[in-house]
Amino acid sequence: MEKQPIIDFDHVTKEYYLYKNDRARFKALFTNNKGVKKHKALDDVCLKVYRGESVGLIGKNGAGKSTLLKMITGVAYPTEGSVGVDGKVAALLELTAGFTDDMSGRENIYMKGYLLGLNDKQIAEIEENIVEFADLGEYIDQPIRAYSSGMKMRLGFAININIQPDILVVDEALSVGDNEFKKKCKNKIKELISSNITVLYVSHNADSIKEICDRAVYLKKGKVVFDGKVEETLKIYNDDNKPKKK
Repeated sequence: MEKQPIIDFDHVTKEYYLYKNDRARFKALFTNNKGVKKHKALDDVCLKVYRGESVGLIGKNGAGKSTLLKMITGVAYPTEGSVGVDGKVAALLELTAGFTDDMSGRENIYMKGYLLGLNDKQIAEIEENIVEFADLGEYIDQPIRAYSSGMKMRLGFAININIQPDILVVDEALSVGDNEFKKKCKNKIKELISSNITVLYVSHNADSIKEICDRAVYLKKGKVVFDGKVEETLKIYNDDNKPKKK
């Protein structure tokens, strides 16, 4: 019997309308977007990811990587085709989304936990792990408005990395904090990979992709150019993007 994928993109296309300005966007409400230019962020993408895989997504800005991740997290939906996701997803994308400034860091752990679909008992079981990982000291019981942007991101990372997901989605989030905290984040991701968590990882850093992933997918203008072992995918990407000789 064929193994079932935990993530399955079946001929997925995603189109966005490109509006010149807010006035054009408003006008389109009454014209059913007639004459508005479309952009294909994803173009007939077929992709299967299996439980326990760590897959890197590479490609230039605008290649469709972030759109693909947004579909996995349920933020965006396909124009054509279907996306199947079988499991709880933790996304290290907008790390500070859902925080309330007037609530303490500890209270925001619960608020963010609710948004991620956890109940009081489940949050209480991981609360101290989150507090320890974020390492914010006495600030954990202070209002979020007193935090620096870096402190907010540390807390956001700590929450998402500790909710025991089936799928972890990471988009350049390892730029969080100082070098010691970055190392801590990478080690935690590696720990999750070894425990059979599925990881989707977007980065422009080839060394980081090699360190974390065992497979990579090269996207270009919304299409999958190559899907295979990391070294081979990076070679094809680099060869394809060498500066042209004058």
